[in-house]
Amino acid sequence: MFGGAFMMGAKDRLLPPAIPFRFFATAIVYHLAGWAVLLWAADGLPGYQGGLGPVLAALHLITLGVLAMTAMGAAYQMLPVATRRPLGPAWACSLSWWLFAPGVAVLSFGLADGALWALHGGATLAISGLALFGGLVARNLMRVSDLPAVTGPVWVALASLLAVLVLAGLLIADVGQGFLPDRASLAAGHGVLAGYGFMGMLVMGFSAVLVPMFVLAPAIPDAHAKPVVMVAAMALAAGASGAVLGWAWLAGLAALLGLVAALLYLRLQRRVLAARMRKRLEPFFRLLKGGWTALPLSLLAAVILALGPWPHVSGPVWGLLLVVGWLLSFATGILQRIMPFLASMHSAARGGKTVLLSHLTAQPVLMVHAAAHAGALALLLTAIGLDSPLIARLGALCGLVGALAFAVFAIIMMVRYRAHHRSQ
Repeated sequence: MFGGAFMMGAKDRLLPPAIPFRFFATAIVYHLAGWAVLLWAADGLPGYQGGLGPVLAALHLITLGVLAMTAMGAAYQMLPVATRRPLGPAWACSLSWWLFAPGVAVLSFGLADGALWALHGGATLAISGLALFGGLVARNLMRVSDLPAVTGPVWVALASLLAVLVLAGLLIADVGQGFLPDRASLAAGHGVLAGYGFMGMLVMGFSAVLVPMFVLAPAIPDAHAKPVVMVAAMALAAGASGAVLGWAWLAGLAALLGLVAALLYLRLQRRVLAARMRKRLEPFFRLLKGGWTALPLSLLAAVILALGPWPHVSGPVWGLLLVVGWLLSFATGILQRIMPFLASMHSAARGGKTVLLSHLTAQPVLMVHAAAHAGALALLLTAIGLDSPLIARLGALCGLVGALAFAVFAIIMMVRYRAHHRSQ
């Protein structure tokens, strides 16, 4: 089956455009906020070892506000298309946004300021929104008996999400109470499951749909996808256990096993690209390829972190490669492609002339974003290696420039879409 086959009858399964685009627009706003807060707190990034403060707030503005927000909007629209099963009522999808979006803002303030009311209130809202999202996605998957290349990774992502929410609740409740015997270990397990488990496995599942669809290639065979999911799931279980229990040897072995899973996943993606009918890759693939490069590098950094030397360097480097290098690169790459794609589909569903993707996409602005994003990652990694707050500030400024460029792209796209709609 070709990737484009997922789109057969897709118009009948389109959600009201306000639902996915509400999530995407919010992700773009939090993208700006995350880099702005990191610019403010850049002096604390080199040598960062965890703890409340603006660096942690910036991290969660990116992980929750951008990555999870984008994943929710994409899942609500693309999973029903891929599985050919309804995901849930539109009001429930909207409710998850009303819970999650303000929850991220309030929680991030609490993480920066330490205010207990913001930590507890924001966490309650954010956890409720994510739990509702997880329930809706699980409801969809329970009706699907095929597509293991998609459903397998997403089930692992949902299991990881459940563990992430439990650990998040414990970590928030511990603030000001101190009842956890080893808070740092639980925080490490939370990070592993959130980054590689929830978001990472969603990326694997979405890749099985989106990459073949965008390059007009055969879908990933189920027999090839299942072993990758199994290896990744074992690595996640071992990595989370090693982190929570403080067993460095187990965490290191899990990172190596995760590296095997990552290389198997990347081999599948390379096969998809090799079999594509669309020979010229679109510019957004530069970000995807950058993310694919950062994925194994993050796991190598995790091995070094588990072995113990230079934690003040290996810890922040691991986090940057995981969050900014892999996940944020992939999310912004997919977002800049899926937003015009859905807008074009909605224009066709209205019965008028379909607006062209090329008309909606301002490539020069996206080139600025890609260059600034890559520059930000390089500068921040350099800042950590040299213990330089000045270079960290320059890196965060570069990231903010990229986020501004991405916001300009989104504004141009919506202006052009509305102009096309009015002309019909």
